[in-house]
Amino acid sequence: MTDWFSRTEVETDVSRISEPHVNELLSANLWWLRGDDRDIVVDAGLGVVALREAIPAMFERDPMVLLTHAHLDHVGGAAEFTGRAAHPAEAELLAAGVPASLYGAELYDKLGIDAAGQAVPKLMLDRLPGPDYDPATYRVEPVTLHRVLDDGDRVDLGGRALTVLHLPGHTPGSIALLEEVSGALYSGDVVYEGYLIDDLPNSDVAAYRRSMEFLADLDVSVVHPGHGPSFDRTRLRQLAEAYLRRSA
Repeated sequence: MTDWFSRTEVETDVSRISEPHVNELLSANLWWLRGDDRDIVVDAGLGVVALREAIPAMFERDPMVLLTHAHLDHVGGAAEFTGRAAHPAEAELLAAGVPASLYGAELYDKLGIDAAGQAVPKLMLDRLPGPDYDPATYRVEPVTLHRVLDDGDRVDLGGRALTVLHLPGHTPGSIALLEEVSGALYSGDVVYEGYLIDDLPNSDVAAYRRSMEFLADLDVSVVHPGHGPSFDRTRLRQLAEAYLRRSA
């Protein structure tokens, strides 16, 4: 593995992979889960550095990538996987190629983000992955899906299984994945420590509130989010209730 990625074993056969040199807005988590029969990877990072070159062991059992939603920091490396899955509401955007840039002002414009007077980073990286890397060449490759995931669908790895939860609001097709036996929830950008973004062009506050009402009562042991550290059920309820108060 190159030093572009950081890998931590969070529990047996579950790794958290992050990109520490990426601006916090885009510094997302990938979750690599190993089952008896197959592996899956939840989300695919920014795609600045090829996962296959940096973490070849991840691809030894030809994992399927489960995309929690179609934003560049979660799907940048999706084209590297031979199997890809996401909610059908994200399929059209993924096939078109999601808006992407490593330059702050251009990215904010493409995503429809209002900086609200805050300083916008010139570059969304604090260093380049190599001396010859040109940020202007960055793009996210269009991808098609090999499987669509909707609410209640199950993904079986052999010895462990995940249930798909459709939780729109951040995007129309945002999903989370619940491993019911362990109680682990892989939440994507539905919930994480930090300001929850609900004002993008395809966000829906009313839908986000319904998703948060559901999560506030969900019985989980740990949440592994799309950004930042993992947290427990008590914190999940606190974050959900805080969003409901803010968006009331």
